[in-house]
Amino acid sequence: MFKRNITFLILLALVGLLAACVPPPAAPPAAEPPAAGEPATAEPAARERLILATTTSTADSGLLDYILPDFESKYNADVDVIAVGTGQALEIGSKGDADVVLVHSRKGEDQFVADGHAKERFDVMYNDFIIVGPPADPAGIKGMETGKEALTAIAESESPFVSRGDKSGTHTKELSIWASAGITPTAEMAWYHSIGQGMGDTLLFAQEQQAYTMTDRGTYLSMADKLPDLEIMVGGESVAENKDKTLLNLYGVLAVNPDMHPNVKADLANKFVQWLISPEMQEKIGGYGVEKFGQPLFYPNAQQ
Repeated sequence: MFKRNITFLILLALVGLLAACVPPPAAPPAAEPPAAGEPATAEPAARERLILATTTSTADSGLLDYILPDFESKYNADVDVIAVGTGQALEIGSKGDADVVLVHSRKGEDQFVADGHAKERFDVMYNDFIIVGPPADPAGIKGMETGKEALTAIAESESPFVSRGDKSGTHTKELSIWASAGITPTAEMAWYHSIGQGMGDTLLFAQEQQAYTMTDRGTYLSMADKLPDLEIMVGGESVAENKDKTLLNLYGVLAVNPDMHPNVKADLANKFVQWLISPEMQEKIGGYGVEKFGQPLFYPNAQQ
C-alpha cells in the first residue's frame, strides 16, 4: 500500500514537471503601425440625411428615381423625398422641416426668397402644361391653341373637369387660367371636381371619370400606359408644338436659409443645389425620357 502511494506521488510530480515545461501560448502579433507617409485606416464616415421637399411631378415622372442615386453615391448621403404640391413643399421649407426644395411656382419661389427662407433661387429645368381629356371630347376643345379658350369651352358645356385642388404649381396655373377667362369654378358646380391630390392620382381619377384635367407633360407621358382613355387636347405633341406660351412650366431649386432655420443641413443642401445645376446633371436630366418617348420629360435650363 505504501509503495503504491509513493508511486502515485511520483507520477503526479512528473506530470507537474511536464506541464511546467510546456511554453505558454504565443500572444497575437501586434498590429504594425502604418508606414511613413501612409494614412491610417479610418472608420467609414456616417451617411448624412438630406430632406428634399418637392412637387409630385418630379416623383411621379420617375425623374428623382433616375437622378438621386448619383447624388447619394457621391456625397455618402440618403435623400428623404417629401413629394407634395408646390405650395405644401414651400410651406414645409418655410418651417425649416426640409433642407432644400425643388418646385415649380415662380411667384411662390420668389416670395420664399423675399421672406428670407432661402437666399437664392436657381433655374433647373422646364417642361409645359397640357390639357388632356377623353377621346369623345364632349367640350370640343381638341386642337385649340390656348388653355383659356379650352377651359372656357369646358365650363360652357359643363363637361367634367378634375382639378388637383392642392395649391400645387399645376393648381395655381389652372386657377390663373380660369381667372383670365373670367370664370370662378366652385364645389357647387357638379362638373368641377377638386380632389386635393397629386398629379398622378389626379390623372388616374380623370381616367376613371372620363374627365378633362390639366397636367404637366412629363407626368402624363410617364403614365401614358396607365391612361388609355386620356389624350392630349391642348398643347400639341411636344413643348415645341405648344402654341400657348403661358403654359410653360419652370422648375427652381432653393436651399433653405440656415440663418432663419439653424437646424437645416445647409452645407449638404448647397452641395445638392450645385450638383443639380452642374453640366453633368443637366445633361442627364435632358436625356431622361428621350429613348422611351422620343422627347425629354424635362428640359434643362440652369444658368452656368
